[in-house]
Amino acid sequence: MGSVQIVTTILAFAITAVAVWLAVRAVMKMVAVIRLGQPDPTRFGDKGTRTKTMLAETAGHTRMLRWSVVGAAHWFVMVGFIVLSLLVLEAYFEVVSPTGELPLVGAWTFFNALTELIGILGIVGILVLMAIRLRNRPTRPGGRSRFTGSTMWQGYFVEWVVLLVLIFGFVIRGFKVATDHFEYPVWATPLSHAVGAALPNWDAGVSVAALIKIVISMTWLIVISLNVTMGVAWHRFLAFPNIFFKRDPGRAGSGLGALRPMTSQGKPLDFEEADPEKDQFGVAQVEQFSWKGLLDFSTCTECGRCQSQCPAWNTGKPLSPKLLVLSLRDHAYAKAPYLLAGGGKDLTGEEKATAAQLAHVDVLALAEGDKPLIGTAEEGGVIDPDVLWSCTTCGACVEQCPVDIEHVDHIVDMRRYQVLIESSFPSEAGVMLRNLENKGNPWGAPQNTREDWTKGLDFEVPRVGEVDDFEYLFWVGCAGAFEDRAKKTTRAVATLLNEAGVKFAILGEGETCSGDPARRIGNEFVFQMLAQQNVETLNEAFEGREKSKRKIVATCPHCFNTLGNEYGQLGGEFEVVHHTQLLAHLVATGKLTPVQPVDGGVTYHDPCYLGRHNRVFAPPREVLGTAIAGELTEMPRNSERSFCCGAGGARMWMEEKIGKRINVDRVEEAMSTGAKTVAVGCPFCSTMLNDGVNGKGAGEQVEVVDVASVLLRSVKPEQAPGEKETAPVAG
Repeated sequence: MGSVQIVTTILAFAITAVAVWLAVRAVMKMVAVIRLGQPDPTRFGDKGTRTKTMLAETAGHTRMLRWSVVGAAHWFVMVGFIVLSLLVLEAYFEVVSPTGELPLVGAWTFFNALTELIGILGIVGILVLMAIRLRNRPTRPGGRSRFTGSTMWQGYFVEWVVLLVLIFGFVIRGFKVATDHFEYPVWATPLSHAVGAALPNWDAGVSVAALIKIVISMTWLIVISLNVTMGVAWHRFLAFPNIFFKRDPGRAGSGLGALRPMTSQGKPLDFEEADPEKDQFGVAQVEQFSWKGLLDFSTCTECGRCQSQCPAWNTGKPLSPKLLVLSLRDHAYAKAPYLLAGGGKDLTGEEKATAAQLAHVDVLALAEGDKPLIGTAEEGGVIDPDVLWSCTTCGACVEQCPVDIEHVDHIVDMRRYQVLIESSFPSEAGVMLRNLENKGNPWGAPQNTREDWTKGLDFEVPRVGEVDDFEYLFWVGCAGAFEDRAKKTTRAVATLLNEAGVKFAILGEGETCSGDPARRIGNEFVFQMLAQQNVETLNEAFEGREKSKRKIVATCPHCFNTLGNEYGQLGGEFEVVHHTQLLAHLVATGKLTPVQPVDGGVTYHDPCYLGRHNRVFAPPREVLGTAIAGELTEMPRNSERSFCCGAGGARMWMEEKIGKRINVDRVEEAMSTGAKTVAVGCPFCSTMLNDGVNGKGAGEQVEVVDVASVLLRSVKPEQAPGEKETAPVAG
């Protein structure tokens, strides 16, 4: 060992010791913060499926590749980071000796050829990612960027470190080639030989380059260890457990569909026994999120995919799912010293720690502990109320997140506390909640008018109790029973089912609201009151039937989602289908036959709670494909990336006062296709898009109509209504 190697060895191991010590300290801090969260025992079941899903999403990049160029580039960088970590390890042998190499695999030609290829592709990949970040920088002209609000220096730092580590890997090999210490053929390591041809014959070059590579790598580790909220770097480690512990690992669209039930200490809350002084009602403090929530916040990569797809963000609202998560993350870690010292408020608002426990806590951490989780800037709040109430719960953020953060669950948990304990929510939604409690529907319509939609039909609509041999219970829903446009859809579906010979029955006045608006605004109490009533009614209607024969068809995706995904939490197990699924089946089996194509061009708007939340994309398109003349014209944002109409999350009953109206944005996109008919599969979407069309003054040029009505016009053109559905908006 020469003098150069003695110096490089000492420096390499010294900086490594510092970096490892800081990294261990950082990991211990992160674990301590995440453990502050509430228990969530549901995250530990079915480890086989969890492992398989985690490997598919990480090794296969199944979510990242939805954005093909970025996904492919990121895959090469990820593989390079993992595999070429072995070459960082090899650098420790090379600082000691210019001929140093990894034991066993270091002398293997295949290993060196593989790492050569991965290194080349890794450089290409990281250059692509750097170019994309620069092209989408927040300061660029032309509008908002998905990186707006991200800590840009951290992204640039990580990318430059990756690039330099990859480059110095080839510099080390180049010096080995130049000093004749490289035994591998040109065909296996072409770039290394090319670099070597340009470098001088300097014996110490290998050790010096290896030291630089180690210094760069350990500097990266030191920087991220001193910045535990640096998600753009820490996600390389945290993504694996965060994906492993996702809510529904075996379900496409995990984190969507059903909401998590309200819990206290990890157990579902029973309102009959719950005590607000002992049980947690929603989330009022950051430590009241589950440990998985705190892991979510820590894992955020700041990539902004969620932000780029969010309807609120894209129409000038203050909500960005990314910035919401980052605010909660930064608050959690800033508050952590106070919490770890024993501080925090109990459920009555009293301080839990003694003065002695808090005596040595940093004043900034104490100040962070006094911040309200929800509050305006003047109140020092972490999350502004306008941010919280801008969410439509459309799920675009959850759908796009590459590390499976469950934004919607966290937003609704915060809403629950605001509604149930603080009684703080947009005032106009109060009318809707009172109507749900007193009338059983958000419009406040009389219950004895629930069957008025059946008047004028040329066949009898059977009621449950009057007939026993029905195959499907037709869940009409509040909109389908009371809202004029939705009633046309209800009549169309009933007519088509009758035409196809499907035996169905309705509950009539025995039906009440599914509870979706109450649950998504945060009023779990009203939801459970309505849901338990409906579960009891439905169980009675299906008494004696096994689950596979307890079939429900619903026209409203919100009812479809609630009955099928959430009533099981309350003892209601049913097979629920959306009307477009049933109609597609009836057409495919020849029970419904379109005879007159609907022309003029048709585009289809995917309802969030049908598409993203429940993965029903094909059936509505199959129905339309048989009923229209020509091809369906797709909007630019469709299927998984469909843009929300603006009505979800109980936004249907709240005023849209900030920014551009979401429904107008969507209508403009629909009109840009040139289609004369905008087909929908949801009464909320019908109301919102009709409102948008009328607002644009395009009611004579564009018609918004349900998929069932389109099919009815094709199957029975003589019975289908001919007028355009441009009635005034109800509710």
